[in-house]
Amino acid sequence: MTTLSPTSAPAPRAGRATPASGTRTTGRARRSWTEHGLVFVAPFLVVYALFLIWPLVSGLGMSFTDVDITGVGGEFVGLDNYAEAFGDPAVWASLWNTVWFTLLSTVPLVVVGLVLALLANELRVVQWLWRIGWFAPFLLPSGVVCMLFLYMIYPSGFGLADQLLASVGLEPGIGWLTDERYAMLSIVVTTVWWTVGFNFLLYLSALQAIPPHLYEAAELDGASAWRRLWHITLPLLNRTTGLLLVLQVLASLKIFDQVYLLTGGGPDDSTRPILQYVYQQGFTGYRIGYASAVSYIFFALILLVSLVQPVLARRRRAEEAAK
Repeated sequence: MTTLSPTSAPAPRAGRATPASGTRTTGRARRSWTEHGLVFVAPFLVVYALFLIWPLVSGLGMSFTDVDITGVGGEFVGLDNYAEAFGDPAVWASLWNTVWFTLLSTVPLVVVGLVLALLANELRVVQWLWRIGWFAPFLLPSGVVCMLFLYMIYPSGFGLADQLLASVGLEPGIGWLTDERYAMLSIVVTTVWWTVGFNFLLYLSALQAIPPHLYEAAELDGASAWRRLWHITLPLLNRTTGLLLVLQVLASLKIFDQVYLLTGGGPDDSTRPILQYVYQQGFTGYRIGYASAVSYIFFALILLVSLVQPVLARRRRAEEAAK
C-alpha cells in the first residue's frame, strides 16, 4: 500500500485545466483598477481631459500661430507672438497693475481675516450670528457685490463713502472709480469686503484646533493675553498663514470681475489687469494667437508662484526635524 507524505501535493484531476497566466494577470489588473477606485473617477477624468487638458494643449498650439477669433489664419509663426508680447508696453503695464493689486490686497485680506477670527473665537454671545455676518459677503456673486459698490458706496457726492467723509468733516466728492489715485484702492476695498470671509473661516477653524490646555498653562504662569497671542496663537497659526498667503496671491493675480464691472480697466487703463488685456486682445481685437501667447506667459508666472508653498512647507519640516 502506497502512502503520501504530508508535504506531497495531490495530482491534478484529469480534465481540470489550470488557470492560464494571462487570465491571472487580467484578474489582478481588474482588481487593482477597482481597489484604487479608478472605475469611479474615470468619468471625471474624461470630463477633466475634455474641458481642461485639451483646451490647455490647444491654446498652447494656437500661441504659435496667427489665428484669429473667426478661425482664419492659423499659420505657424513660431515665437513671434511671444517676442511681441515681451516687447509690448501694454502687457507690462497690465502685469504691473495685477501685481500692484496683489500687493495691496493680500496683506489686508490676511490680517483682517485673522482679526475677525480672533474676535469670533472669543465671543460668547450669539457667536453664530457674528460668524454668518462676517462670512456672508463671500457667498455673494461678483456681479451683486460690484453693483452694490458701484451704485451705493462709490457714487460721487451721495454715495456711502462720501457721506462717511462728510460726517467727519472731510471734503466729499472724490472720484472713487474715476480718479487714478483712488480707483485701485477702491477695487481693493471692494475685494477685501467681499472675500475676507474665506480667510476668516480658515483662521477660525485653525484657532478652534489649538488645545485649550496651552492657554491654561500659560495663564497659570502669569502670561498676559498679548503674550499668549504672540507666543502661542500666532506660532501655531503659521501653517494656516502660509497657506492663505499663497492662496490669496494666486487669487489676486487672477483678478478680472471686479475691475471689469467697476472701472472697465480705467481710468486710462490704470486698473486694467493682465487677464482683461488678454480678453481685449482675443475677443475685441480678434487676435487669438497673440492673446494665447500672453496668457501662457502669465500662466508661467502663476506656476512659479504656486511652487512657493511646497518649498516653504518642505523648509519648515526640515527646520522642525532639525530641532
